[in-house]
Formats: sequence, C-alpha cells, structure tokens
Amino acid sequence: MAALGAWLVFEDEAGFSMTPPTRHTWSRRGLTPVVRVRGRSRRRLSVAALVCYKHGERSRLIYRPCPDARPDGRKSFSWKDYRDLIQTAHQQLGGPIVLVWDNLNTHLTAGLRRYIAGRDWLTVYQLPPYTPDLNPVEGIWSVLRRTTTANRAFADPHDLINAVRRGLRQLQYRHDVLDGCLTGTGLVLAPP
Repeated sequence: MAALGAWLVFEDEAGFSMTPPTRHTWSRRGLTPVVRVRGRSRRRLSVAALVCYKHGERSRLIYRPCPDARPDGRKSFSWKDYRDLIQTAHQQLGGPIVLVWDNLNTHLTAGLRRYIAGRDWLTVYQLPPYTPDLNPVEGIWSVLRRTTTANRAFADPHDLINAVRRGLRQLQYRHDVLDGCLTGTGLVLAPP
C-alpha cells in the first residue's frame, strides 16, 4: 500500500432509528422515568461511511446517508450507491485506494465486482467474517451513538437525518478521533 502511494480506506454501514439508545436517565427515587416520543415512526436512516488513512496525510471521513423512503422502495444501499461512494472518494482523495470492507451481500454483487475489476486505481480486500473490531468505522458509529443521537427523541425523520449529518460533519474535522478509531483496532499504518 505504501509503495503504491494509496489511501487505506475502510467502509461500513449503519442504521439509525427514530428512537435512539438511552444513554442516561434521571428521575426521582422510586419513580420509573418515562420518555415520551412523538409519533410512532419506525423510520430509519442508513449511512455508509469511509474512513481514509494515508501516511503523511490527515485522515478523512466520507459518508453518504440513505433514508428508507426511496422512490424505488429499497431501504438499503444498492451496489450502485456503493459504486458512487467509491467514485466520490477517489475524486476527493486524488489517488489510488485500497478498500477494506465486510462481506455484505451487496459488496459481492456481479455489478460491483465488474466495476472494481475495471478500475486499476482500486484494490479491494474483504474483512474476515465477524470481525467488526478490525474496522475503524465501527468506532465512528460508536461515537455518534454516544454523542449525537444519545438521549434524543427525534421529532421527525428530517430531524434524525439532520442530527446524524451534523454529527458526521463535526467528526470530519476531528482528525484525532478518526486516528483514534484506527488505533482502537490495533492496526497501524506503516511508513512509506
């Protein structure tokens, strides 16, 4: 990777719902706290993110949200969405990419494999099954769930989308957090 001058890019996707995880609750002694949520929406937001590392460069976070209300009825990312995300990353990073992602069935589709095979600047590796601890993007999701979406009842799906986007936008400028997510995996970038 270092010899190629390539970016090491990890990808993962996550879902966020209108009813976020409760981080802390407070109430009077003897009274069970009740959190009232407006509406009974089961709407979700799927987000795919890329965390990009290269020795001598600042780490980068590139993401794309995918609300579940799509015109085609699909509630998750298609192979074309992943293709577009990879293409965007290539344009923003301006160099070859070594992409590491999980074994999601969409990552293994024939269309996406043809796209990958036709790009000399793209090398793809699959993570072993059941190894989220090797993917630094999992750390990004953890930070979002502990900060941006924790203890918050969203008014509507747009409120959820805006909150997640705002949290991701803030993380884009926190290179120390992005680097910490890589360090948390135990993986290290080798110098060129």
